[in-house]
Amino acid sequence: MLKTELSKKNNGGSKNMLKYYNYDIVFQEIPNEVTLAVNITNCPNRCRGCHSPHLQADIGEELNEDRIIAIIGKYASAITCFCFMGGDADTQQVVKLAGFVRLHYPEMKLAWYSGCAKLPEEFDARSFQYIKLGGYVEELGNLKSNTSNQHLFQIQPDGVMKDISWLFRTV
Repeated sequence: MLKTELSKKNNGGSKNMLKYYNYDIVFQEIPNEVTLAVNITNCPNRCRGCHSPHLQADIGEELNEDRIIAIIGKYASAITCFCFMGGDADTQQVVKLAGFVRLHYPEMKLAWYSGCAKLPEEFDARSFQYIKLGGYVEELGNLKSNTSNQHLFQIQPDGVMKDISWLFRTV
């Protein structure tokens, strides 16, 4: 697994600015994809038992179009999907940056992991091929659990969200 971590500097809060802490090449978050997962900070959800509580802080560097080009440029030939891991504090900016990725890397699939229970109003799911919804609830487990409240959806061309969470579960 490749991993890059940024220094924990605080660049000050600002609307329309997402910050990221690090990124990894991952193989489990999106089934059948080699995913570049970017961990967004300033998470508002505060899930009990969160596996990445440091991402609740307002830390990291700005995730903007230049950074996305630089990050994807390192791994473009090896990845099939770009995933925003978080961003619930500014979903409009997540959608804007997803549009940028789609414009410049049209062959790349896009995913968003959200801790929200449902999509924000007037949110067009067709901005992504995959969306994970649901905050972590310790008693219910993660996506691998049959009792999880979290669900991964594959977005169909017409915007229908097909639940594919079963792909995480072993028989």
